[in-house]
Amino acid sequence: MKPTFIVNESKRKVTYKVRKIGMKKKLHEITVLCGIQACAIIYGRNETEPEVWPSHSEFQRVINRFNAMSEIDQRKNMSTQESFLKKNFEKAQDQLKKARDENKKNEMELFMFQCLGVGSIINNGDTIDMNYLLLLINQNLRDISGKESRDQPQHGIGVAVNGTKT
Repeated sequence: MKPTFIVNESKRKVTYKVRKIGMKKKLHEITVLCGIQACAIIYGRNETEPEVWPSHSEFQRVINRFNAMSEIDQRKNMSTQESFLKKNFEKAQDQLKKARDENKKNEMELFMFQCLGVGSIINNGDTIDMNYLLLLINQNLRDISGKESRDQPQHGIGVAVNGTKT
């Protein structure tokens, strides 16, 4: 459900109070569970002064610590909504590309093994990237020959546990 502005003022006030309590509870939990420092300024629409969590002195201590950091360190983990969305979009694009590449590889392997089973190239009207198929065949052959060389016994003199030559 996409959040939208609550038009009914009494419902909005109740929601604000409930959500504010929930947010402070979550902040407290993350500070305890992760051993971090956190603070918040909550400025309600009908309030004359902002509420500071957990206390004014703790808030000031966290802000002073933050301000003492270099500007580079301050900005290291910051993000705007735009940069956050851009980063997540790029990550999703990378995941999509990897999934498409994996699907293409799986389709070609299936095609290759179907052809091997029948003994000839089967084409049901699909476009086949023969270069990619050749690349995949060569990769599978390299994998097979690598496994064969590992599985074959090594020739030469070996020494058994009891010290005799084998």
